[in-house]
Amino acid sequence: MTLGLINANPVVHAKKERVARAEDSHADNAVDPLDVFDSVRDIRDPEHPYSLEQLSVLSEESITVDEKLGCIQITFTPTVQYCSMATVIGLCLRVKLMQCFPPHCKVDINVTPGSHADEESGEDRTCPTSETILVDSLGAYRASSTG
Repeated sequence: MTLGLINANPVVHAKKERVARAEDSHADNAVDPLDVFDSVRDIRDPEHPYSLEQLSVLSEESITVDEKLGCIQITFTPTVQYCSMATVIGLCLRVKLMQCFPPHCKVDINVTPGSHADEESGEDRTCPTSETILVDSLGAYRASSTG
């Protein structure tokens, strides 16, 4: 059995220029989609040496923030329908958001509807037990490093 890349020739897009923001634009500490995008845009794809932004796995438009509910929602699009790394990408996004935003922020990460074969078949590719262990471990680490 030969192991190879699932998407050997991904389409690579140019990175958008970072938006310069005034220091006082966040005087109220509100989180907006650009803040979230800036924190996750440089995450590297698990299979390629490119960022999730360069592969158009996510964009600023795929992020919504409901400040009243304290909810950040990211919808990402794998580069191919049979992407075996979708769960890893989701976990990378979750970990990065846990590191960058307060613990009261609820994070909801989804795959773009119709973009992944297992989503259409109803098969759940997430690994809730592993995710729970990872999230609990990171939460304990954050608690111990801040106190």
